[in-house]
Amino acid sequence: MTTYKIAVLAGDGIGPEVTKEAVNVLKIIQKTEGLSFEFEEAPVGGTAYDQTGKPLPESTLRIAKQSDAVLLGAVGGPKWEPLDYSVRPERALLGLRSELGLFANLRPATVFEPLIDASTLKREVIQGIDLMVVRELTGGIYFGKPRGVSKLPNGEEKGINTLVYTTREIERVAKVAFELARGRRKKITSVDKANVLEATELWRNVVTKVHQNYSDVELSHLYVDNCSMQLIRNPKQFDVILTSNLFGDILSDEAAMLTGSIGMLPSASLNGSSRAEAACRGMYEPVHGSAPDIAGKGLANPIAAILSVAMCLKYSFNQSQAAKKIERAVAEVLEKGYRTADIFTEGTRKVGTKEMGEAICKEIR
Repeated sequence: MTTYKIAVLAGDGIGPEVTKEAVNVLKIIQKTEGLSFEFEEAPVGGTAYDQTGKPLPESTLRIAKQSDAVLLGAVGGPKWEPLDYSVRPERALLGLRSELGLFANLRPATVFEPLIDASTLKREVIQGIDLMVVRELTGGIYFGKPRGVSKLPNGEEKGINTLVYTTREIERVAKVAFELARGRRKKITSVDKANVLEATELWRNVVTKVHQNYSDVELSHLYVDNCSMQLIRNPKQFDVILTSNLFGDILSDEAAMLTGSIGMLPSASLNGSSRAEAACRGMYEPVHGSAPDIAGKGLANPIAAILSVAMCLKYSFNQSQAAKKIERAVAEVLEKGYRTADIFTEGTRKVGTKEMGEAICKEIR
């Protein structure tokens, strides 16, 4: 029997709480599906900085590299905001993405029927939403050079960030998106700002060229400002949204809120070009942040972390049936009225982090 090694980087704030429930779910799956997992914990983010002076210690990175997949909780918080930019907790995320070559970020946005009324949008607008944002993750303005803040001769300061993309960077993430689309509704919307940004004009040209090898998939292009409007106006028109690092960061959070709570959204960061690859190393994490205001209170929603390990089973371990079992369990628990505070509505049953995790584990059994 293959044993899958998972590095558990719980991080800061509510990270340890939601990650614990996700690991408990995998332990149940291990029994019901006859799989074998080996978990190794390591510090990351602000917690790691407090222990070692680095947000991503060499020992943590080594554990991540030696694992088949990484489960990440959340990093950051007001406590570490005064630190120099180079050692803030968020630098750990960029370091993991870069060192593990995680160039494709997958963020699904699916509306669970019992949670339709939790969204601020009308039922008829969001009912049936099932879209996937594919975000390029290791290039673009977050990694481009030159960057930084410098002094001008007149005493003013100048901040610089550089938007850079190469053909290869665009091609590889486009291939991931097209492969995903083939297993969905065969429709891709590529998002750019090609009318004013030359780097994204290259993006549009390269994506169009990659499309020649995927003639069975429909391709359209949208400017990012129009796409952000269309996501609110008519989100059901989208299947797979392919876009750059910065635009994907913004649009995926917008898409997340269509579902009613960012606490419901998982994500996968991959370094493979095919959705069919087994043992493709990836990092899996909830989209939400560390929420330090509720940390340690047992109030956090663990569903995003739990759905993230379902994505891990699907994309890194090629265990789609086990992934579906988790997704069905989440849907059943929501149907039965269990709600954490972020998705609670009148007439449902408010529960804490642990109770929600236990309910999902019970449903899996």
